[in-house]
Amino acid sequence: MAERLVIIGAGMASGRMLEHLLETAPGRYDITLFNGEPRGNYNRIMLSPVLSGEKTFGEIVTHDADWYAANGIACRFGEHVTKIDRARKVVVTAKGETPYDRLVIATGSAPFIIPVAGKDLPGVVSYRDLEDTNAMIAAAKPGANAVVIGGGLLGLEAAAGMALRGAKVTVIHLMGHLMERQLDPAAGYLLQKDLEKKGITVHCRGATKAILGHDRVEAVLLEDGTIYPADLVCMAVGIRPETRLATDAHLEVARGIVVDDQLRTSDPSVFAIGECVEHNKQLFGLVAPLYDQAKILARTLADEEAIFQPVQTATKLKVTGVDLFSAGDFAEGPGREDIVFRDPGRGIYKRLILEGDRLIGAVLYGDTADGSWFFGLIKDGADVAAMRDTLIFGPAFAGGSKADPMAAVAALPPEAEICGCNGVCKGRIVQAIGGGATTLDLVRAETKASSSCGTCTGLVEQVMALTLGAGFTANANPPMCKCTDHTHEDVRRLIKSQGLKSIPAVMQELGWKTVGGCASCRPALNYYLLSDWPLDYRDDRQSRFVNERNHANIQKDGTYSVVPRMWGGVTTPAELRAIADAADKYSVPMVKVTGGQRIDLLGVRKEDLPAIWADLNDAGMVSGHAYAKGLRTVKTCVGSEFCRFGTQDSTGLGIRLEKLLWGSWTPAKVKLAVSGCPRNCAEATCKDVGVVCVDSGYQISVAGAAGMDVKETELLCSVATEEEVLEIVAAFVQLYRENSRYLHRIYKWVAKVGLDWCKAQVVEDRANRRALFDRFMLSQSVYQTDPWAAEPPIRKDWTPIYDLSREAAE
Repeated sequence: MAERLVIIGAGMASGRMLEHLLETAPGRYDITLFNGEPRGNYNRIMLSPVLSGEKTFGEIVTHDADWYAANGIACRFGEHVTKIDRARKVVVTAKGETPYDRLVIATGSAPFIIPVAGKDLPGVVSYRDLEDTNAMIAAAKPGANAVVIGGGLLGLEAAAGMALRGAKVTVIHLMGHLMERQLDPAAGYLLQKDLEKKGITVHCRGATKAILGHDRVEAVLLEDGTIYPADLVCMAVGIRPETRLATDAHLEVARGIVVDDQLRTSDPSVFAIGECVEHNKQLFGLVAPLYDQAKILARTLADEEAIFQPVQTATKLKVTGVDLFSAGDFAEGPGREDIVFRDPGRGIYKRLILEGDRLIGAVLYGDTADGSWFFGLIKDGADVAAMRDTLIFGPAFAGGSKADPMAAVAALPPEAEICGCNGVCKGRIVQAIGGGATTLDLVRAETKASSSCGTCTGLVEQVMALTLGAGFTANANPPMCKCTDHTHEDVRRLIKSQGLKSIPAVMQELGWKTVGGCASCRPALNYYLLSDWPLDYRDDRQSRFVNERNHANIQKDGTYSVVPRMWGGVTTPAELRAIADAADKYSVPMVKVTGGQRIDLLGVRKEDLPAIWADLNDAGMVSGHAYAKGLRTVKTCVGSEFCRFGTQDSTGLGIRLEKLLWGSWTPAKVKLAVSGCPRNCAEATCKDVGVVCVDSGYQISVAGAAGMDVKETELLCSVATEEEVLEIVAAFVQLYRENSRYLHRIYKWVAKVGLDWCKAQVVEDRANRRALFDRFMLSQSVYQTDPWAAEPPIRKDWTPIYDLSREAAE
């Protein structure tokens, strides 16, 4: 009969322990898993990308309901354990008792809340779980004030995430520089400088005196009298092991739950794992040692011999655009020497700390490529005397050898750690590759390397490239989704070559594994079909994302935004009056000017969308497609018509371009700009397509970006006339429409196919350019319509199914 194993806490440590246990001793235990959160295991260290909008929560779930069901695990999520009765071997919740033969406590840690006035006000949050993350997402509106107390790893990731969502963020840190436990003052200065470039205010040596507010937080008061306004305050000043259950159960508790080398507590039937434990007077807050604990506890529960021995860990910061690495001991002391490299122009700082002929610490900022190599030298206690003179330059120059892009990874021994989160060494990855794991996804599945925070992905790919040689393709093209083995490119090619003109036809002929596809493949198929067969295929509204189905951007409260199109950013008094009348008539709570030179009506109820658009259509306005995978805006400056520096009529050209391109569906959103002179007031050099007017005509550039990635455009060509601009831009957009994979922005597509190929198709081959232009215009003859004016919406599609607020008649 299976033993009863009860686990309290569904965090990353217990989740990894379950994986190892099910591999080591399948069927040994009848497992019950409790969790205070109403959900199972997810990758908590990836909450920062969720906060910043770089990932969704679904992307960081490590174990879903199907996984638990397949492994026979009884899930009691959202059910708090209130007591452990060791004498009777039961755990107690509000719903009753659950017996155990062996018990694992994985309660993690609790955030430390500084004891100041106002700490309990609504709007004061910590940063530990999804609820905290969602609270910050809700508060981090553009222009909102957010204050983060604590300039450590977690606080800075919270600050960066809210800043990316548009909030005005201030970080208050008690010490003299940020991340003082991981960085020396020089690296702390560079980090502060980079964060300030991102619009984050940093206040070091700031002691919080009180949090101010009446019904909710309004500001933060410092001891020096400084006041920072705050719509939200995030406390990220540290964590403490969550030991209350263990203390009440009279287990041995010091700072954490005391465990031995097998993760066993003072009760032989009770084990503990994760941030709640204390082992040899040491606490743990990073994921790497927790995953080591998971391996040891799984073997212990399988009655195998195993000993937990903590290893050194390295630190990396998960903030977009900030490269930081820290490992070992970098405090000053007698008998220690520093080797320092600085490159102010590139923002690079490297410091190595040596004691005798051993490297004991490293701080890298701006260039962290050699971090794993230095970390290996620190862990191994290697003698570096022979390469001391060139040590700071990394393995590529160790001993004075010539730089080689692959030298760093080639120099790593098999036992060198590649993935710190999961403790995966180079040799394990090479072994997996030898066993058939020839893609990054297969390596992740086999070894767990690169599956947690993702910062080691580049290093994993370098190991793969070194091992596979010519057989390795970086970012190997994965299947379109789990419904098919075909890639996006395969599907596009086969739709055209086989004349497939409906979603059912594609799924049948290409052997789809599911009945009706999924939310990933259906929108892509819908786009590929309407792009390739504009006269034959009818757009499938239900295969579009919610914003495109409802012709408006859904907001977090379920309302929508309405953005009328303004050609080239130009409007009229009549249009402004119509917008104002609509805002008054439908009680629009916010009217905002956008960065794309449009006016956004925010907070419109779904049921009001048909009516408000009817009024705007009557005023001669059409949808701005601010929700669409299509042309969004064409931003302009006033050009030669008013500006004394303008060389051409940039406004007029922008209007012509927008009237040519609007309504076209594209793989991802497309933004244009036309600047009247090289001063570039319309910011044309960071758009998907940008036109800069010069004395001799027009410079057309493409593949810029100004969002999560920032990239300058690349020159496609220079022309003399507006007519050439119109034809070339339309042909280029059609080339993108016909060849890019769905959801890839132009800059990603150009990086893949190469700018030279684009030039050959659109600039050098005039006949092909004209053919592309003609195909674009053919598609426009079908799709250049306002979605609200083309077909009167069916009222039931926009109104609630039933008004539950109404009282029933007797």
